[in-house]
Amino acid sequence: MTLAVPGGPGTVSTRASGPGRQATAARPTALPAWPLASMLAFYPVWWALGLGVLIFPIMSAPMLVLLLRRHAAGRRLRLPPGFAWWLLFLAAVVISIAALGADPPGTVAELASDRLVAVVYRLSLYASLTVLLVYAGNLTEAELSRRRLAKLLGWLFVVTVLGGLLGMVAGRFEFTSPVEWLLPHAVRSKGFVQSLVHPYAAQIMDLVGGEKPRPAAPWGYTNTWGNNFCLLMGWLVVAAWASRRGGVKLLALLCLAVSIVPAVVSLNRGLWIGIGVVVVYVAIRYVLMGRIWIIGAVLVAAAALAVSLVATPLGDTVTARLDNGKSNGVRSFLIERAVEGFTDSPVIGYGSTRSTMGGRNSIAVGESSECERCGNFTVGGNGQFWQLMFAHGIVGTVAYLGFFAYGLWRFRRDRTPIGIAGSAAIVSSFSAMLWYNSLATPLVFMFLAYALLWRNEIEGEGS
Repeated sequence: MTLAVPGGPGTVSTRASGPGRQATAARPTALPAWPLASMLAFYPVWWALGLGVLIFPIMSAPMLVLLLRRHAAGRRLRLPPGFAWWLLFLAAVVISIAALGADPPGTVAELASDRLVAVVYRLSLYASLTVLLVYAGNLTEAELSRRRLAKLLGWLFVVTVLGGLLGMVAGRFEFTSPVEWLLPHAVRSKGFVQSLVHPYAAQIMDLVGGEKPRPAAPWGYTNTWGNNFCLLMGWLVVAAWASRRGGVKLLALLCLAVSIVPAVVSLNRGLWIGIGVVVVYVAIRYVLMGRIWIIGAVLVAAAALAVSLVATPLGDTVTARLDNGKSNGVRSFLIERAVEGFTDSPVIGYGSTRSTMGGRNSIAVGESSECERCGNFTVGGNGQFWQLMFAHGIVGTVAYLGFFAYGLWRFRRDRTPIGIAGSAAIVSSFSAMLWYNSLATPLVFMFLAYALLWRNEIEGEGS
Protein backbone atom coordinates (compact mmCIF):
# COMPACT_ATOMS: atom_id res chain seq x y z
CA MET A 1 0.00 0.00 0.00
CA THR A 2 1.37 3.41 -0.81
CA LEU A 3 0.42 6.90 0.16
CA ALA A 4 0.56 8.86 -3.08
CA VAL A 5 1.89 12.37 -2.84
CA PRO A 6 2.04 14.76 -5.80
CA GLY A 7 5.50 15.44 -7.08
CA GLY A 8 8.49 13.46 -8.13
CA PRO A 9 10.99 11.57 -6.04
CA GLY A 10 13.56 14.32 -6.19
CA THR A 11 13.61 17.89 -4.92
CA VAL A 12 10.76 20.29 -4.35
CA SER A 13 9.99 22.51 -7.32
CA THR A 14 10.41 26.29 -7.21
CA ARG A 15 7.51 28.35 -5.95
CA ALA A 16 6.36 31.93 -6.32
CA SER A 17 7.33 34.15 -3.43
CA GLY A 18 6.49 37.82 -3.26
CA PRO A 19 6.79 39.82 -6.48
CA GLY A 20 9.35 37.46 -8.00
CA ARG A 21 9.95 33.73 -8.22
CA GLN A 22 12.65 32.38 -5.98
CA ALA A 23 13.93 28.85 -5.91
CA THR A 24 13.42 27.22 -2.57
CA ALA A 25 16.11 25.02 -1.14
CA ALA A 26 15.63 21.34 -1.78
CA ARG A 27 14.30 19.54 1.22
CA PRO A 28 16.27 16.44 2.19
CA THR A 29 14.19 13.31 1.68
CA ALA A 30 16.60 10.56 2.74
CA LEU A 31 15.74 8.52 5.80
CA PRO A 32 18.92 8.08 7.84
CA ALA A 33 19.62 4.68 9.35
CA TRP A 34 20.71 5.94 12.76
CA PRO A 35 17.31 6.07 14.57
CA LEU A 36 16.74 2.36 13.91
CA ALA A 37 20.33 1.12 13.80
CA SER A 38 21.34 2.84 17.04
CA MET A 39 18.35 1.37 18.89
CA LEU A 40 19.43 -2.14 17.96
CA ALA A 41 23.22 -1.88 17.91
CA PHE A 42 23.46 -0.12 21.28
CA TYR A 43 20.59 -1.82 23.08
CA PRO A 44 22.89 -3.15 25.84
CA VAL A 45 23.95 0.47 26.46
CA TRP A 46 20.34 1.67 26.63
CA TRP A 47 19.58 -1.16 29.04
CA ALA A 48 22.50 -0.22 31.29
CA LEU A 49 21.45 3.44 31.25
CA GLY A 50 17.96 2.46 32.41
CA LEU A 51 16.26 3.30 29.13
CA GLY A 52 15.65 -0.26 27.94
CA VAL A 53 12.28 -0.48 26.18
CA LEU A 54 11.83 3.27 26.65
CA ILE A 55 14.32 3.79 23.81
CA PHE A 56 11.66 2.72 21.30
CA PRO A 57 9.12 5.49 21.96
CA ILE A 58 12.02 7.93 22.33
CA MET A 59 13.46 7.08 18.91
CA SER A 60 10.04 6.98 17.29
CA ALA A 61 9.87 10.77 17.65
CA PRO A 62 12.73 11.52 15.19
CA MET A 63 11.45 8.71 12.97
CA LEU A 64 8.05 10.37 12.74
CA VAL A 65 9.62 13.77 12.01
CA LEU A 66 11.78 12.29 9.24
CA LEU A 67 8.82 10.46 7.69
CA LEU A 68 6.73 13.64 7.71
CA ARG A 69 9.63 15.57 6.19
CA ARG A 70 9.87 13.06 3.36
CA HIS A 71 6.12 13.27 2.84
CA ALA A 72 6.22 17.08 2.75
CA ALA A 73 9.04 16.97 0.19
CA GLY A 74 6.85 15.11 -2.28
CA ARG A 75 8.16 11.59 -1.74
CA ARG A 76 5.95 8.56 -1.49
CA LEU A 77 5.48 6.93 1.88
CA ARG A 78 4.89 3.21 1.63
CA LEU A 79 2.49 1.56 4.04
CA PRO A 80 2.86 -2.13 4.89
CA PRO A 81 0.60 -4.66 3.19
CA GLY A 82 -2.46 -5.36 5.30
CA PHE A 83 -2.00 -2.10 7.21
CA ALA A 84 -5.78 -1.62 7.36
CA TRP A 85 -5.90 -4.59 9.74
CA TRP A 86 -3.40 -2.90 12.05
CA LEU A 87 -5.26 0.43 11.94
CA LEU A 88 -8.44 -1.44 12.88
CA PHE A 89 -6.59 -2.93 15.84
CA LEU A 90 -5.40 0.49 17.01
CA ALA A 91 -8.96 1.79 16.69
CA ALA A 92 -10.20 -1.14 18.79
CA VAL A 93 -7.61 -0.34 21.46
CA VAL A 94 -8.81 3.27 21.64
CA ILE A 95 -12.53 2.40 21.59
CA SER A 96 -12.13 -0.21 24.31
CA ILE A 97 -11.02 2.53 26.72
CA ALA A 98 -14.74 3.31 27.07
CA ALA A 99 -15.05 0.17 29.23
CA LEU A 100 -12.12 1.07 31.47
CA GLY A 101 -14.37 1.82 34.46
CA ALA A 102 -16.08 -1.58 34.42
CA ASP A 103 -15.24 -4.12 37.13
CA PRO A 104 -15.72 -7.69 35.85
CA PRO A 105 -16.78 -10.25 38.50
CA GLY A 106 -13.88 -11.49 40.60
CA THR A 107 -11.60 -8.52 39.93
CA VAL A 108 -10.42 -5.69 42.15
CA ALA A 109 -12.63 -2.62 41.90
CA GLU A 110 -10.79 0.53 40.79
CA LEU A 111 -11.57 3.86 39.23
CA ALA A 112 -11.02 4.20 35.49
CA SER A 113 -8.46 6.91 36.21
CA ASP A 114 -6.40 4.44 38.26
CA ARG A 115 -6.12 2.18 35.22
CA LEU A 116 -5.38 4.95 32.76
CA VAL A 117 -1.60 5.03 33.28
CA ALA A 118 -1.18 1.44 32.09
CA VAL A 119 -3.49 2.09 29.14
CA VAL A 120 -1.59 5.20 28.05
CA TYR A 121 1.70 3.35 28.37
CA ARG A 122 0.46 0.44 26.27
CA LEU A 123 -1.16 2.69 23.66
CA SER A 124 1.97 4.84 23.36
CA LEU A 125 4.03 1.71 22.70
CA TYR A 126 1.62 0.47 20.04
CA ALA A 127 1.70 3.89 18.36
CA SER A 128 5.48 4.32 18.52
CA LEU A 129 6.12 0.80 17.23
CA THR A 130 3.73 1.49 14.35
CA VAL A 131 5.99 4.40 13.41
CA LEU A 132 8.98 2.05 13.66
CA LEU A 133 7.32 -0.42 11.28
CA VAL A 134 6.58 2.24 8.67
CA TYR A 135 10.06 3.72 9.01
CA ALA A 136 11.82 0.36 8.64
CA GLY A 137 9.73 -0.45 5.57
CA ASN A 138 10.49 2.87 3.87
CA LEU A 139 14.25 2.61 4.25
CA THR A 140 16.05 1.82 1.01
CA GLU A 141 19.02 -0.48 0.46
CA ALA A 142 21.28 2.60 0.28
CA GLU A 143 19.95 3.91 3.59
CA LEU A 144 19.88 0.64 5.56
CA SER A 145 20.30 -2.57 3.64
CA ARG A 146 18.32 -5.67 4.50
CA ARG A 147 21.57 -7.52 5.10
CA ARG A 148 22.68 -4.95 7.65
CA LEU A 149 19.32 -5.04 9.42
CA ALA A 150 19.53 -8.84 9.58
CA LYS A 151 23.02 -8.49 11.08
CA LEU A 152 21.71 -6.14 13.74
CA LEU A 153 18.98 -8.62 14.67
CA GLY A 154 21.54 -11.43 14.70
CA TRP A 155 23.69 -9.32 17.00
CA LEU A 156 20.76 -9.01 19.40
CA PHE A 157 20.52 -12.80 19.53
CA VAL A 158 24.16 -12.84 20.62
CA VAL A 159 23.26 -10.23 23.25
CA THR A 160 20.38 -12.45 24.39
CA VAL A 161 22.70 -15.44 24.81
CA LEU A 162 25.28 -13.32 26.68
CA GLY A 163 22.51 -12.01 28.93
CA GLY A 164 21.41 -15.58 29.56
CA LEU A 165 24.93 -16.61 30.54
CA LEU A 166 25.17 -13.59 32.85
CA GLY A 167 21.90 -14.62 34.49
CA MET A 168 23.31 -18.10 35.06
CA VAL A 169 26.67 -17.20 36.60
CA ALA A 170 25.62 -13.99 38.37
CA GLY A 171 21.90 -14.35 38.90
CA ARG A 172 21.73 -11.66 41.58
CA PHE A 173 23.69 -9.10 39.60
CA GLU A 174 21.87 -5.77 39.45
CA PHE A 175 22.64 -2.09 39.70
CA THR A 176 20.98 1.29 39.87
CA SER A 177 20.85 2.90 36.45
CA PRO A 178 21.34 6.64 35.78
CA VAL A 179 17.67 7.01 34.79
CA GLU A 180 16.63 5.28 38.00
CA TRP A 181 18.70 7.73 40.06
CA LEU A 182 16.76 10.61 38.54
CA LEU A 183 13.34 9.26 39.56
CA PRO A 184 11.70 10.00 42.92
CA HIS A 185 11.99 7.11 45.37
CA ALA A 186 8.22 6.61 45.47
CA VAL A 187 8.21 6.09 41.70
CA ARG A 188 11.33 3.99 41.21
CA SER A 189 10.37 1.62 44.05
CA LYS A 190 7.32 0.36 42.12
CA GLY A 191 7.75 -3.12 40.66
CA PHE A 192 6.61 -2.10 37.18
CA VAL A 193 8.97 0.88 37.09
CA GLN A 194 11.80 -1.32 38.35
CA SER A 195 11.29 -3.65 35.40
CA LEU A 196 11.74 -0.68 33.06
CA VAL A 197 14.69 1.20 34.55
CA HIS A 198 16.50 -1.16 36.93
CA PRO A 199 18.96 -3.49 35.12
CA TYR A 200 19.22 -6.98 36.56
CA ALA A 201 20.55 -10.26 35.22
CA ALA A 202 17.83 -12.70 36.22
CA GLN A 203 14.54 -13.24 37.97
CA ILE A 204 14.89 -15.33 41.12
CA MET A 205 12.07 -17.89 41.35
CA ASP A 206 11.24 -21.14 43.08
CA LEU A 207 10.01 -23.50 40.38
CA VAL A 208 11.90 -26.75 40.90
CA GLY A 209 12.68 -26.65 44.60
CA GLY A 210 14.66 -23.74 45.99
CA GLU A 211 15.11 -20.29 44.54
CA LYS A 212 17.08 -20.26 41.30
CA PRO A 213 17.99 -17.48 38.86
CA ARG A 214 16.18 -17.50 35.52
CA PRO A 215 17.93 -15.44 32.78
CA ALA A 216 16.25 -12.14 31.96
CA ALA A 217 18.94 -9.68 30.81
CA PRO A 218 18.63 -7.47 28.90
CA TRP A 219 14.90 -7.91 28.32
CA GLY A 220 13.52 -7.40 31.83
CA TYR A 221 11.59 -10.66 32.27
CA THR A 222 12.49 -14.32 31.78
CA ASN A 223 9.44 -14.84 29.59
CA THR A 224 10.39 -11.90 27.39
CA TRP A 225 13.95 -13.27 27.22
CA GLY A 226 12.59 -16.59 25.98
CA ASN A 227 10.22 -14.95 23.50
CA ASN A 228 13.00 -12.83 22.01
CA PHE A 229 15.31 -15.86 21.87
CA CYS A 230 12.89 -17.53 19.43
CA LEU A 231 12.25 -14.35 17.43
CA LEU A 232 15.96 -13.57 16.94
CA MET A 233 17.77 -16.87 16.53
CA GLY A 234 16.96 -17.21 12.83
CA TRP A 235 18.58 -13.86 12.07
CA LEU A 236 21.93 -15.03 13.43
CA VAL A 237 21.88 -17.85 10.89
CA VAL A 238 20.86 -15.51 8.06
CA ALA A 239 23.55 -12.97 8.93
CA ALA A 240 26.29 -15.58 9.36
CA TRP A 241 25.54 -17.45 6.15
CA ALA A 242 25.45 -14.20 4.19
CA SER A 243 29.10 -13.72 5.18
CA ARG A 244 31.88 -15.13 3.00
CA ARG A 245 34.12 -15.74 5.99
CA GLY A 246 34.16 -19.23 7.41
CA GLY A 247 35.11 -17.94 10.85
CA VAL A 248 31.85 -16.02 11.10
CA LYS A 249 29.84 -19.16 10.34
CA LEU A 250 31.84 -21.12 12.92
CA LEU A 251 31.21 -18.49 15.60
CA ALA A 252 27.49 -18.53 14.78
CA LEU A 253 27.37 -22.31 15.21
CA LEU A 254 29.26 -21.98 18.49
CA CYS A 255 26.81 -19.33 19.70
CA LEU A 256 23.83 -21.53 18.83
CA ALA A 257 25.41 -24.48 20.66
CA VAL A 258 26.17 -22.41 23.76
CA SER A 259 22.68 -20.90 23.72
CA ILE A 260 21.24 -24.30 24.63
CA VAL A 261 22.63 -23.96 28.15
CA PRO A 262 20.83 -20.74 29.23
CA ALA A 263 17.75 -21.85 27.28
CA VAL A 264 17.53 -24.98 29.44
CA VAL A 265 18.51 -23.27 32.69
CA SER A 266 15.80 -20.65 32.13
CA LEU A 267 13.23 -23.38 32.91
CA ASN A 268 11.16 -21.73 30.21
CA ARG A 269 8.87 -24.35 28.70
CA GLY A 270 7.38 -21.80 26.30
CA LEU A 271 10.88 -21.18 24.94
CA TRP A 272 11.44 -24.90 24.42
CA ILE A 273 8.17 -25.17 22.51
CA GLY A 274 9.04 -22.05 20.50
CA ILE A 275 12.40 -23.45 19.40
CA GLY A 276 10.65 -26.62 18.27
CA VAL A 277 8.07 -24.60 16.31
CA VAL A 278 10.79 -22.62 14.52
CA VAL A 279 12.85 -25.70 13.66
CA VAL A 280 9.85 -27.67 12.37
CA TYR A 281 8.55 -24.72 10.33
CA VAL A 282 11.92 -24.05 8.70
CA ALA A 283 12.39 -27.76 7.97
CA ILE A 284 8.98 -27.96 6.30
CA ARG A 285 9.72 -24.90 4.17
CA TYR A 286 13.02 -26.36 2.99
CA VAL A 287 11.50 -29.78 2.27
CA LEU A 288 8.81 -28.12 0.16
CA MET A 289 11.62 -26.41 -1.75
CA GLY A 290 13.14 -29.81 -2.48
CA ARG A 291 16.04 -29.47 -0.08
CA ILE A 292 15.71 -32.81 1.64
CA TRP A 293 19.11 -32.45 3.32
CA ILE A 294 17.43 -30.34 5.98
CA ILE A 295 15.91 -33.50 7.46
CA GLY A 296 19.38 -34.92 8.05
CA ALA A 297 20.55 -31.65 9.57
CA VAL A 298 17.61 -31.58 11.98
CA LEU A 299 18.18 -35.21 12.98
CA VAL A 300 21.89 -34.55 13.64
CA ALA A 301 21.04 -31.48 15.74
CA ALA A 302 18.38 -33.42 17.66
CA ALA A 303 20.85 -36.24 18.35
CA ALA A 304 23.48 -33.77 19.58
CA LEU A 305 20.91 -32.15 21.86
CA ALA A 306 19.81 -35.52 23.24
CA VAL A 307 23.42 -36.49 23.98
CA SER A 308 24.07 -33.19 25.74
CA LEU A 309 20.98 -33.62 27.90
CA VAL A 310 21.94 -37.16 28.86
CA ALA A 311 25.63 -36.48 29.44
CA THR A 312 25.25 -33.25 31.43
CA PRO A 313 23.12 -31.97 34.32
CA LEU A 314 20.94 -30.18 31.78
CA GLY A 315 18.84 -33.30 31.41
CA ASP A 316 18.05 -33.32 35.13
CA THR A 317 17.04 -29.67 34.88
CA VAL A 318 14.58 -30.41 32.07
CA THR A 319 13.12 -33.39 33.94
CA ALA A 320 12.73 -31.38 37.14
CA ARG A 321 10.93 -28.58 35.30
CA LEU A 322 8.55 -30.96 33.53
CA ASP A 323 7.77 -32.64 36.84
CA ASN A 324 7.05 -29.34 38.59
CA GLY A 325 4.31 -27.39 36.85
CA LYS A 326 3.78 -24.81 39.57
CA SER A 327 2.65 -22.17 37.09
CA ASN A 328 0.07 -24.42 35.41
CA GLY A 329 -2.63 -23.72 38.00
CA VAL A 330 -2.14 -19.95 37.82
CA ARG A 331 -2.20 -19.98 34.03
CA SER A 332 -5.39 -22.06 33.95
CA PHE A 333 -6.98 -19.74 36.51
CA LEU A 334 -6.12 -16.64 34.44
CA ILE A 335 -7.27 -18.22 31.19
CA GLU A 336 -10.65 -18.96 32.78
CA ARG A 337 -10.92 -15.36 33.99
CA ALA A 338 -9.98 -14.04 30.53
CA VAL A 339 -12.55 -16.23 28.77
CA GLU A 340 -15.25 -15.24 31.28
CA GLY A 341 -14.41 -11.57 30.76
CA PHE A 342 -14.52 -12.01 26.99
CA THR A 343 -17.95 -13.63 27.30
CA ASP A 344 -19.26 -10.70 29.33
CA SER A 345 -17.86 -8.03 26.97
CA PRO A 346 -17.15 -9.75 23.65
CA VAL A 347 -17.09 -6.78 21.27
CA ILE A 348 -14.78 -4.18 22.80
CA GLY A 349 -13.44 -5.96 25.90
CA TYR A 350 -12.51 -4.02 29.03
CA GLY A 351 -9.86 -1.65 27.69
CA SER A 352 -7.03 -3.06 29.78
CA THR A 353 -6.03 -5.87 32.10
CA ARG A 354 -7.55 -6.37 35.56
CA SER A 355 -6.23 -7.68 38.89
CA THR A 356 -8.00 -10.72 40.28
CA MET A 357 -9.56 -10.52 43.72
CA GLY A 358 -7.13 -12.64 45.69
CA GLY A 359 -5.45 -15.72 44.25
CA ARG A 360 -6.75 -18.87 42.60
CA ASN A 361 -7.33 -20.63 45.95
CA SER A 362 -8.75 -17.81 48.06
CA ILE A 363 -9.92 -14.23 47.67
CA ALA A 364 -8.13 -13.49 50.96
CA VAL A 365 -4.70 -13.75 49.36
CA GLY A 366 -3.72 -10.36 48.06
CA GLU A 367 -0.93 -7.99 47.17
CA SER A 368 0.72 -5.97 49.93
CA SER A 369 3.67 -3.64 50.37
CA GLU A 370 5.66 -6.60 51.72
CA CYS A 371 4.69 -8.91 48.85
CA GLU A 372 3.80 -7.26 45.55
CA ARG A 373 3.49 -10.63 43.80
CA CYS A 374 1.11 -12.29 46.29
CA GLY A 375 -2.29 -12.94 44.74
CA ASN A 376 -4.03 -10.28 42.65
CA PHE A 377 -2.87 -11.92 39.44
CA THR A 378 -3.19 -9.95 36.20
CA VAL A 379 -5.94 -11.13 33.86
CA GLY A 380 -4.41 -10.81 30.41
CA GLY A 381 -0.85 -10.89 31.73
CA ASN A 382 -0.27 -14.53 30.84
CA GLY A 383 -0.27 -14.26 27.04
CA GLN A 384 -0.94 -11.78 24.26
CA PHE A 385 -3.90 -13.78 22.97
CA TRP A 386 -5.68 -13.73 26.31
CA GLN A 387 -4.93 -10.03 26.75
CA LEU A 388 -6.36 -9.25 23.32
CA MET A 389 -9.55 -11.15 24.08
CA PHE A 390 -10.05 -9.66 27.52
CA ALA A 391 -8.90 -6.09 26.89
CA HIS A 392 -9.98 -5.45 23.28
CA GLY A 393 -12.66 -8.02 22.49
CA ILE A 394 -13.29 -9.85 19.24
CA VAL A 395 -12.60 -6.80 17.07
CA GLY A 396 -9.13 -6.15 18.50
CA THR A 397 -8.24 -9.85 18.57
CA VAL A 398 -9.24 -10.53 14.96
CA ALA A 399 -7.57 -7.34 13.71
CA TYR A 400 -4.27 -8.08 15.50
CA LEU A 401 -4.14 -11.69 14.33
CA GLY A 402 -5.40 -10.69 10.89
CA PHE A 403 -2.49 -8.32 10.29
CA PHE A 404 0.20 -10.92 10.93
CA ALA A 405 -1.76 -13.74 9.27
CA TYR A 406 -2.17 -11.60 6.17
CA GLY A 407 1.59 -11.01 6.13
CA LEU A 408 2.31 -14.74 6.33
CA TRP A 409 -0.03 -15.38 3.41
CA ARG A 410 1.19 -12.41 1.38
CA PHE A 411 4.86 -13.37 1.66
CA ARG A 412 4.41 -17.14 1.55
CA ARG A 413 6.31 -17.47 -1.75
CA ASP A 414 9.43 -15.74 -0.45
CA ARG A 415 12.03 -18.53 -0.39
CA THR A 416 15.02 -16.36 0.42
CA PRO A 417 16.82 -16.76 3.75
CA ILE A 418 15.23 -13.50 4.87
CA GLY A 419 11.82 -14.72 3.75
CA ILE A 420 12.08 -17.97 5.68
CA ALA A 421 13.59 -16.40 8.83
CA GLY A 422 11.03 -13.59 8.82
CA SER A 423 8.04 -15.87 8.40
CA ALA A 424 9.47 -18.30 11.00
CA ALA A 425 9.65 -15.44 13.51
CA ILE A 426 6.01 -14.55 12.91
CA VAL A 427 4.94 -18.22 13.12
CA SER A 428 6.76 -18.57 16.44
CA SER A 429 4.96 -15.47 17.71
CA PHE A 430 1.60 -17.14 17.07
CA SER A 431 2.49 -20.01 19.39
CA ALA A 432 4.16 -17.68 21.92
CA MET A 433 1.09 -15.48 22.30
CA LEU A 434 -0.60 -18.28 24.26
CA TRP A 435 1.84 -17.71 27.16
CA TYR A 436 3.87 -14.57 26.39
CA ASN A 437 2.84 -10.93 26.02
CA SER A 438 4.22 -9.00 23.04
CA LEU A 439 4.93 -5.54 24.41
CA ALA A 440 7.40 -4.22 23.95
CA THR A 441 10.51 -5.83 22.46
CA PRO A 442 8.85 -8.97 21.02
CA LEU A 443 6.52 -6.77 18.97
CA VAL A 444 9.54 -4.75 17.81
CA PHE A 445 11.15 -7.90 16.41
CA MET A 446 7.87 -9.11 14.91
CA PHE A 447 7.50 -5.76 13.13
CA LEU A 448 11.09 -5.80 11.88
CA ALA A 449 10.58 -9.33 10.53
CA TYR A 450 7.46 -8.04 8.78
CA ALA A 451 9.37 -5.04 7.40
CA LEU A 452 12.12 -7.27 6.00
CA LEU A 453 9.55 -9.50 4.27
CA TRP A 454 7.83 -6.40 2.90
CA ARG A 455 11.08 -4.91 1.59
CA ASN A 456 12.05 -8.24 0.07
CA GLU A 457 8.85 -8.12 -1.95
CA ILE A 458 9.54 -4.57 -3.12
CA GLU A 459 13.29 -4.70 -3.71
CA GLY A 460 13.64 -8.28 -4.91
CA GLU A 461 16.25 -10.87 -4.06
CA GLY A 462 19.29 -9.13 -5.52
CA SER A 463 20.71 -8.08 -2.17
